[in-house]
Amino acid sequence: MGATGTTGSRTAAQLTAAGHRVKAASRNATPVPGAEPVRFDWYDPATHAAALDGADRVYLIPPLGDSDPAAVMLPFLRQARAAGVHRAVLLSSSAIPEGGPAVGTVHQALPDLFEQWAVLRPSWFMQNFTGTHTHAVSIREDGIISTATGTGRVGFVDAEDIAAVAVHALTDEHAPNADLVLTGPEALSYDDIAAIITEVTGRPVAHHPLSYEQMRDRLTALMPLEFASMLAALDRAIAEGAEDRVTDTVQRLTGRSARSFRALLERQSTTRSDAVVSRP
Repeated sequence: MGATGTTGSRTAAQLTAAGHRVKAASRNATPVPGAEPVRFDWYDPATHAAALDGADRVYLIPPLGDSDPAAVMLPFLRQARAAGVHRAVLLSSSAIPEGGPAVGTVHQALPDLFEQWAVLRPSWFMQNFTGTHTHAVSIREDGIISTATGTGRVGFVDAEDIAAVAVHALTDEHAPNADLVLTGPEALSYDDIAAIITEVTGRPVAHHPLSYEQMRDRLTALMPLEFASMLAALDRAIAEGAEDRVTDTVQRLTGRSARSFRALLERQSTTRSDAVVSRP
């Protein structure tokens, strides 16, 4: 649910390319090539039955910016099970363990709801530096990335790799139930990210370190205080080393190496698609 988002759109595209029948659920029933569009809103139960009609497995993307997604997701998941869905794949975060805050509650409930399940817990997206994300806008407009991560490192992961693992978890009939932490091939600090963007694009980009309080206040202008506080706390956890790790999950499940951030930028510079910044 969320077929037009960063991982949802890519998952839908990979599924349809492989010949699978896909219902692409989104709030505006936006067309997705090769998929059947259907209107879906987590907060509008009247849209849920149509999204589930004929479905036997679901890819779940929690409602954005909601600090308590279980309130709307768990009733839907119970309805999904009753409607015949037997496999659920949930997008969570490497920063949120089973039973943790927000989507961690949904993660904890999933095994009791479905016979077949997987929870994808990717590290931070490489695509946060492209498209319309706050970091990407700041890079393009000011040449700055602002975080409260200090020199902490993150195993940034390409959304295409997340989608490839999602497709595996949805379609491999022998895939075991699993809690899957997904990363790219290397752990990078935001200083490293800024340096790579500068080198590949030719435009100077710098990392601007903030305190937890400064980051929280900056985010509060964009979202509810509770969610802004949680995101700022995740930055603080990065500063303390919580995301400084690399896993082999992408390689193990897809049969190919996870893509590097440099490779992502070089590919986008070549295709001019969703570019971070244009060359001067």
